[in-house]
Amino acid sequence: MSSGRRPIIELRQVEKHYLMGAFLVKALDGIDLTVFEGDYISILGPSGCGKSTLLNILGCLDQPSVGEYLLEGRDVSKLEDDELSQVRGKRLGFIFQSYNLIQQLTVVENIEVPLYYQGVPESESRGIAVDLARQVGLGERL
Repeated sequence: MSSGRRPIIELRQVEKHYLMGAFLVKALDGIDLTVFEGDYISILGPSGCGKSTLLNILGCLDQPSVGEYLLEGRDVSKLEDDELSQVRGKRLGFIFQSYNLIQQLTVVENIEVPLYYQGVPESESRGIAVDLARQVGLGERL
C-alpha cells in the first residue's frame, strides 16, 4: 500500500482500440496502474507493446476506448479541452530518453520555453528555470 500518500494517476481496466482496415487492434488491454504522489515511474517494453499509446493517454493527448483514467481524483474523460490544456501545461511532465532541445538556446533558455507558453512573466522565468536546472543536476551547465 502507499503509506497514506494520495494517488495522482489511476488507470482502471484501460483499453485502447484502433481499426486497421477490417481488423480491431487492441493497443492496450485491461491496464491497471496507480501512481502515488512523489513516485517516479519508467515505462519500458519492446517496440509495439503500447508504450506510446499509454503515454498519449497519460498525457491527456488521447482517451481510452474502455476504462477509466483519474488524474488527481478527476475523471479525465469529463474535462473540457481548455481544462485538458491546463493539465498538460501545468500538471504533467515527461522525461524522454531522446530529447529535442533548441540548439541555439542555452540550457536555461530551453527550460524557459514552456514557461513562456504558460504565461510566466520573463522577470520570473529565469529564476524558475535556474532553480529547475539545479534540481535535476544541471547546475554545472549554467
